[in-house]
Amino acid sequence: MNRILLSALFVAIAAPALAADLPVKARPMPAPIPVWTWDGFYIGLNGGYSWGRSNTTVGFFNTVTGVPIIPPVGSITDGRIDMNGGVFGGQIGYNWQSGAWLFGLEADAQWSGQKGSAAFLCSAAGLLPGACFPGSTLLPAGTLGVALAVDKKLEWFGTFRGRVGVLASPSWLLYATGGLAFGEVQTDAVLTSINPNGAIIAAVGSSSKSHAGWTIGGGIEGNLGGNWTAKAEYLYMDLGSFDTTVTLPLSLVGTNINSRVTDNIFRVGINYHFSPPPAVVARY
Repeated sequence: MNRILLSALFVAIAAPALAADLPVKARPMPAPIPVWTWDGFYIGLNGGYSWGRSNTTVGFFNTVTGVPIIPPVGSITDGRIDMNGGVFGGQIGYNWQSGAWLFGLEADAQWSGQKGSAAFLCSAAGLLPGACFPGSTLLPAGTLGVALAVDKKLEWFGTFRGRVGVLASPSWLLYATGGLAFGEVQTDAVLTSINPNGAIIAAVGSSSKSHAGWTIGGGIEGNLGGNWTAKAEYLYMDLGSFDTTVTLPLSLVGTNINSRVTDNIFRVGINYHFSPPPAVVARY
C-alpha cells in the first residue's frame, strides 16, 4: 500500500516538469494582406463630355485704311457661342506616395468635338446706303447692312498639371489638380450682305489659333485589381482672351473677333500603373 502511495506522489511531483520538456506545436502564421501602392509611372485613356463657351465680341475695320468701322445703333456685335461636344484622349503621369498623402504630375492630350456658332449684325437700317461699311465698293447698291456668321471649334486641347490627394483607403484616392492648359480654336466667318433684292455671300474667311491658359479641378480614383485603376474627373479650363482677325478683301471689310474661351470638362478614364507589386503586410 505504501508503495502505491509513493508512486502516485512521484507522478504528481514530476508531471509538470516532464510536460515542460515536451515540444510545443507552433501557432500557424496568419495569411498576408497585400497593400496597394500608388508610387510610380502610369499611362491611360479617358473620354467624356465638355460644355464650352466663347464670349465673343466682333469689331469691323476697313481693310485698306485700317480705320475701325463703328457699327450704328441696332447692330449685334456681342454674343456667346456655346461650344459643346465629346472629348477623348490619353494621359501619362507619375505619383509619389507618402503615408496617406499622394503628390503627382500628369499631362494629357485631348481630341475635341466641341463646336458652336453665332450671328453678328452691322445694320444700317434707317441710314443712307453704305453707311455701315463706307468705302466697300463691292457691296451692292441699296445695301442696308452686313451679317457675319461665326463658327468656332475647339480642335484639341491639353493640360500639364500637378495633383495632390489623400487616401480615403489604401485603394481609393481623392485628389485636387491644377496647372497649365493649352488648345487650338478654329474660327470660320461668312460675310453676307443684306439688301432689298435678297442676301448674297460677299466673302468668307478662316483662322486657327493656339492659346495657353490655366485649369483647376478634382477627382476620385480607385484600384480595380492588379495594376489597374479607374477615375472620374472634373476640370474647369480657361484659355484666356485672344483676337482672331479674318480679312475679307473682296468687300474691303475685315473683322476682329475677340474671344474668351472657357470649358467645363467631365471625363472618366482608366490607368495602368508601372508600380512595384503590392506590399505584403502580415495580419496578427
